[in-house]
Amino acid sequence: MTQPTSRAPRILSSLAVIGFLFKQWSRRPWFFAALVAFTIIATCADVFIPIAAGALIDALNSGSGEHWPAYAAFIGLAAMVNLFRQIAVRFEVRFSSANMADMVSEAFAKVQRFSLDWHANTFAGSVVRKVTRGMWAYDTITATMWFGLFPSIFVMYGLGVYMLTQWWMVGAFSLGVTTLFVAATVWAANSYIRPQNIKSNAIDSELGGAVADAIGGIATVKSFGAEAREDDRFSALAWRWRAEVKKTWLRFVNTWLIQIVAILGLQAGLTGLLINMWMADRASPGDVVFAITAFMMMAGYMRRFGEEVQNVQRGLDEIQDIAGFDQLPVQIADAPDAPDFAPGRGEIVFDQVGFAYENQKRRLYDGFSLRIAPGERVALVGPTGSGKSTFVKLLQRLYDVQAGGVVIDGQDVRSVTQASLRQAVALVPQDPALFHRTIAENIAYARPDASREEVEAAARRANAHDFVERLPDGYDTLVGERGVKLSGGERQRVAIARAILSDAPILIFDEATSSLDNETERDVQAALESATQDKTTIVIAHRLSTIRDADRILVFDRGRIVEQGTHDELAAQGDGLYARLAALAAA
Repeated sequence: MTQPTSRAPRILSSLAVIGFLFKQWSRRPWFFAALVAFTIIATCADVFIPIAAGALIDALNSGSGEHWPAYAAFIGLAAMVNLFRQIAVRFEVRFSSANMADMVSEAFAKVQRFSLDWHANTFAGSVVRKVTRGMWAYDTITATMWFGLFPSIFVMYGLGVYMLTQWWMVGAFSLGVTTLFVAATVWAANSYIRPQNIKSNAIDSELGGAVADAIGGIATVKSFGAEAREDDRFSALAWRWRAEVKKTWLRFVNTWLIQIVAILGLQAGLTGLLINMWMADRASPGDVVFAITAFMMMAGYMRRFGEEVQNVQRGLDEIQDIAGFDQLPVQIADAPDAPDFAPGRGEIVFDQVGFAYENQKRRLYDGFSLRIAPGERVALVGPTGSGKSTFVKLLQRLYDVQAGGVVIDGQDVRSVTQASLRQAVALVPQDPALFHRTIAENIAYARPDASREEVEAAARRANAHDFVERLPDGYDTLVGERGVKLSGGERQRVAIARAILSDAPILIFDEATSSLDNETERDVQAALESATQDKTTIVIAHRLSTIRDADRILVFDRGRIVEQGTHDELAAQGDGLYARLAALAAA
């Protein structure tokens, strides 16, 4: 059994994306109902404007004196259209802005909960681009559909149906042209434009990822004087983007031919038929005015409809990434109604654990068992790829085991909520990433409700207080993206202070002193001795000098513990793996 795949489907159907949109629209049913109702009223009024125009001409032509009521009806309908559209737009602003905030927040929350494998296989910059592009695509789709697309269809068919009741031939012609036009436009958008638009969006996301990748590694770029090389790389990608986008835009332009043919056909047929009927004395001057007014209105809506279909299709293609996130299951999910983890003394048990990474045929762990006693200080050593980091990731439930179980204080890690579990396990990684926030906020990240005094006390224990005090704004100093304003040793001490402040029963140090000079390392080691009192401590180390005082050293090799004991016991085994590593460290 392998880990579930972390990749989302490449392309969702337009119907699947529309289903996602209806889910968003249903969030606020009363706002949605008001938007739809006022749009329908405005659109119905719009259909009657050509009819009112024809009635006004007939009233003037008859000399009956009924032209002023007809005039009032004509102007009143126009005012009604604008009034109710204005009301509908005001509802839509409140409706869509709230839905967009919810939608992007949920997408962010969903992405955060995807597995480490998913994030490892995905450019952070491209994810940002997909989420923000999808948010604005929702706005485009909603406004276009309810203020453009649906009214266009309603007016075109409404006028056609009215004509059918008055002159069946004229109505049949109008409805026929409209139906062919709508069908051809929708087909072109979905079958001709969409495949190319998907390619354009993919390379657009790649472009965003490339920017984030280069800017995120700007220190490396500058250290190698590689700005020109990165310029060339990005320029080549930008021109690939241009090639795909040009094809997409040309396809949009090509579909305008459908509009041109339909409008010319409607103009020729509609006015020609009504003029012929007028000459045969089967239509009044008002009927001809109606036909001309109806044509002008329908032609305008046809132009709008073609553009609106294209805009909606573009929006559907752009929002499909967020819709895909919504459909993609979280790879590591809490059990239904899972309780919070109840911290105890920190006993850790691996019971016959079997585990393999995604797409690996051979299990790294196979029947792996281990017990770490509460308060025990354990060091993990071994060559790269031997399973040390995997041990920590399974302990935090960043991956799920495929056999056996990982149990902390009598609780299987799969049976409790992930957030509460990880709050009980404090990790100091080899290369800690800090947020672009103040030092105080970074230290307090483990306990946001901690007081400034508690933050400073943790910093003192991590030997960080003195360097923080020397900064221009002290604990209120912004550290820059990923902490770039601080040295490696300073970042490490901030991370150690964060772990100390968490007061978690289990502490994990992954080469936590690797970035410190010898003098600072001694100070921090002393602080760690104090911080780890009565806590279960796991230390991953390559520098064996940092683990001499461990209660037990576990030597990993290919997912198995091949040796264990104290430093002295293992070093005395001259032919053992630990003894060889110790000899290399002393050389």
